[in-house]
Amino acid sequence: MQRRLNRSAAHRAALLRNLVTSLFEHESISTTWHKAKEAQRLAEKCVTWAKKGTEAAKVQAGGTLYNRDIIPKLFGPIAERYRDRPGGYTRVLRIEPLATDQAPSAILELVDGPKDMRFAMTAATIARCSSEDKELSDITLKNIKKVTRFRKDGERKLSEMVEKLSKRQRGHEE
Repeated sequence: MQRRLNRSAAHRAALLRNLVTSLFEHESISTTWHKAKEAQRLAEKCVTWAKKGTEAAKVQAGGTLYNRDIIPKLFGPIAERYRDRPGGYTRVLRIEPLATDQAPSAILELVDGPKDMRFAMTAATIARCSSEDKELSDITLKNIKKVTRFRKDGERKLSEMVEKLSKRQRGHEE
């Protein structure tokens, strides 16, 4: 069942198309939680079409996205990034309310991308635990598996980010 988002059908479709276009353009967007959950459904379909790579899939994606300049990015680097991933191309993270109306807010992001929030937070946690000589918790170990599983050279990239963050922490301590 689709959320109505308190809009007419045409307005809702336009809103979701705009959100998904922005997501593929910027790889991460902030919006309300309910809008993010609905846009996530449409974004997942677009990535699945991109992975198919057929002409019919390009037509469907072109009808969904507002900016047709995004299609080469969607069918090129984004489709290639998720070639071996069976699903779950996006993630919705709840955040503090952005506006004064206190609506529940969220970040909608493409996973395994340059702006992957969970990847950065996991690296920061590992760096902090190593500097404090603490053992990694079960949740952190699960997150390590999640962020490296489908990412190309994931373990190496995570190690590089942890090292970079560790150097930054040591620089602040001195």
